[in-house]
Amino acid sequence: MKDILKEEINKIGIQLDDEQMNQFLKYYDLLTEWNRFMNLTAITDYKEVIQKHFVDSLSIIKAIDIEYLQEDKHLIDIGTGAGFPGIPIKIVFPKLKITLLDSLNKRIKFLNEVIGGLKLKDIEAIHGRAEDYARHEKYREQYDVCVSRAVANLSTLSEYSLPFVKTGGYFTSYKAENIEEEIKNSKNAVTLLGGNIDKIVRFNLPDTDIKRAFIIIRKEKPTNKKYPRKSGIPSKEPLK
Repeated sequence: MKDILKEEINKIGIQLDDEQMNQFLKYYDLLTEWNRFMNLTAITDYKEVIQKHFVDSLSIIKAIDIEYLQEDKHLIDIGTGAGFPGIPIKIVFPKLKITLLDSLNKRIKFLNEVIGGLKLKDIEAIHGRAEDYARHEKYREQYDVCVSRAVANLSTLSEYSLPFVKTGGYFTSYKAENIEEEIKNSKNAVTLLGGNIDKIVRFNLPDTDIKRAFIIIRKEKPTNKKYPRKSGIPSKEPLK
């Protein structure tokens, strides 16, 4: 099992040490064990989990320089679900201080089990909505990087995410292909929230036909205090 893990993650230029490999194997075991009684992922095949969850999460190195991720930075993962991309990123870049945010408490219990089982440090899992936490002084504009694999349009995701990011930091959205219309429709919202679309990185997941894209938004000025709007509004009425 270690050979497959090592080989697949090597394909994006990341080499794991023994401790990291053991952490990924433990993560997989916990994911499949908990998935028997709660809906964490539809993907459970070992190689598919590596490719579509672990490698996909770690592909952030195509969008953000590895040296930046190796520094003492603060990263928040919005709508983390079963811990993707935040936990794979933490395993490979242990210096990062990471917050995992999810609105479902059952998932938080799973994430805390993973954090304890993998003996991860400087990482917390918090239960709640981005619209609420983004107004807390402890979290608002405190992060160098925000990431999200959550499924929502870019305007909505930007309203959830950019309030967490420091001026000069980045929000990186994991997306599928065919994002041109979505980008076009979100440009005004991104600007309104203090951001600017810095670049778009397109790639294929290794040895699959899955096309992916990163939209990297740089935070250029503080977000107006009226954003994010109250819970539920950003998804129902995306900024235009």
